[in-house]
Amino acid sequence: MIFECGKYTRKLATPPSLLGFAAVAGKKEREGPLGLEIDNVVEDTFGCNSWEKAESEMQKQAAKLALTKAGLAPPDIDYVFAGDLLNQCIGSHYGMRELGIPFIGLYGACSTMAESLAMAAIFVGGGIAKHTMAVTSSHFCAAERQFRFPLEYGGVRTPTAQWTVTGAGAVVLGAGETLPYVRAVTIGAIEDKGIVDISNMGAAMAPAAAETISRFLRDTNTNPSNYDLILTGDLAAVGSELLVQLLQLDGIDISENHADCGLMIYDRDKQDVNAGGSGCGCAATVLCSHIIPQMRKGKMKNVLFCATGALMSTVSIQQGESIPGIAHLIHLSNE
Repeated sequence: MIFECGKYTRKLATPPSLLGFAAVAGKKEREGPLGLEIDNVVEDTFGCNSWEKAESEMQKQAAKLALTKAGLAPPDIDYVFAGDLLNQCIGSHYGMRELGIPFIGLYGACSTMAESLAMAAIFVGGGIAKHTMAVTSSHFCAAERQFRFPLEYGGVRTPTAQWTVTGAGAVVLGAGETLPYVRAVTIGAIEDKGIVDISNMGAAMAPAAAETISRFLRDTNTNPSNYDLILTGDLAAVGSELLVQLLQLDGIDISENHADCGLMIYDRDKQDVNAGGSGCGCAATVLCSHIIPQMRKGKMKNVLFCATGALMSTVSIQQGESIPGIAHLIHLSNE
């Protein structure tokens, strides 16, 4: 059962449980602060002859690991919600094709982990499905080839640029008592403040994150202190600072308990990642390798997971279009 909580938020009367989860990533991610918490780390080719095939293989591995942890098999899953950054979501299409699960492809750019998790939770909480799965991935080399320049070009990265994470995350949902639960979902609206710099996605996404977080807090009549952590997807250094400032203008202070996946997955002092991490796999990897395990251990009870996305394409950038931002929010709770 699902019911409204304010205008934008939906609460799940029977909150789905996160039955299984897994994160798979590349070598650079293993070298970061969360490296030892990632389930499986292999070379970035994943034994494949293209970066795009490697991303599909990575996503498939994450899905299979999450199913194993949940004690389930592909036939037990009613629907899989999956997405990535590649054109027509081919990373997900080829990654999920052999599992035989009814498939719903999603594109929310770097917000896709929250988007897929929201849809998977709504289907279980609304009684449409018994078990669902949310899967998301990105690959540095595949994303660079599509959105920017071939790696051989050797282009210089600006200080505001972010490093696309080579990683995938998968979560299996269903009824149960396994912590944590999905308590509520806030689907974001597109925000566009006219940012046109493809190397400054943090600035493009921060207004969407601010609006979604603000709407959730108003809808639920709560404040930041009610949550152990307010986690954004991949705003990195520039976007995170801007987010805090935007919310302060709205009378909301998240400075004490805000963290960003783009700043958590890499060590910016030791790794050459400019402003921090990005990509669908950024939020997915941090959520599935670090946040959910921390909640299962009881170290956090209530977390707001707000993944953010820059909704541009190679064509829109070439045509001089601005970069719309989106942010979706999930309330994860042990209570």
